[in-house]
Amino acid sequence: MNILVVEDESIVAKDIQVCLRKLGYDVIGVVSSGEEAVEKAEEFDLDLIMMDIMLKGEMSGIEAAEIIRKKKSIPVIFLTAYTDRNTVDKAKETEPFGYIIKPFKEIDIQTAIEIALYKHSREMVVKKERDMYYSMVEKQDSVDMMFVKANQRLVKIKYSEIYFIEALKDYVVINTLERRYTIHSTMKDIESKMPEKDFIRVHRSFIVRIDKIKEIDHSNVVLENDKKTVPVGGSYKDLLQQRINMI
Repeated sequence: MNILVVEDESIVAKDIQVCLRKLGYDVIGVVSSGEEAVEKAEEFDLDLIMMDIMLKGEMSGIEAAEIIRKKKSIPVIFLTAYTDRNTVDKAKETEPFGYIIKPFKEIDIQTAIEIALYKHSREMVVKKERDMYYSMVEKQDSVDMMFVKANQRLVKIKYSEIYFIEALKDYVVINTLERRYTIHSTMKDIESKMPEKDFIRVHRSFIVRIDKIKEIDHSNVVLENDKKTVPVGGSYKDLLQQRINMI
């Protein structure tokens, strides 16, 4: 594992370097500014960055982490002596993989790195799988189905079988009449992959297949067969009226 250390206190930087090498990690470099951290992130193939928040120069560790996050997928662990709410809130915006408070012990570094690397590897697996699913339905106008992962297998679902799609925190649930398929995605992503002529978003948490709508009752739509009732959000009512054939 190649790790970059970003720390402007030479004694602390040396301690971290010794600790990392003792734990079996390769320290690809030690820099003291955010600007140098950005340069090294672009130059080397890094597995992780340990970044002090308060650095010498115009760029803070938080600013450097934000730039790196937009360019490359490298997990960052923050090192800091500051625990005030303002600093923590700013750090959270860069989605760090760890936060170590100074002074720290060797076990603190080891634990933070192991958790960060595991979390990052899992995120990469999820992203790879999601990209693969979406690539299968990229040409959605010329196909009538999609693939979703169920029990470690890819299962084909015809668009005509889908009744509605529901958001559930960090997941999306695709509902057919007989089964439910849960995938790691967002409503925005899944909406962009569904055939626009067949599906409509009626609520921030629901997408329905238009030809499955049996009736519209005030602020709800009722679907065929299972008679599932789905709420209609206020900002989606006009679009729904435009899409249905109303006499």
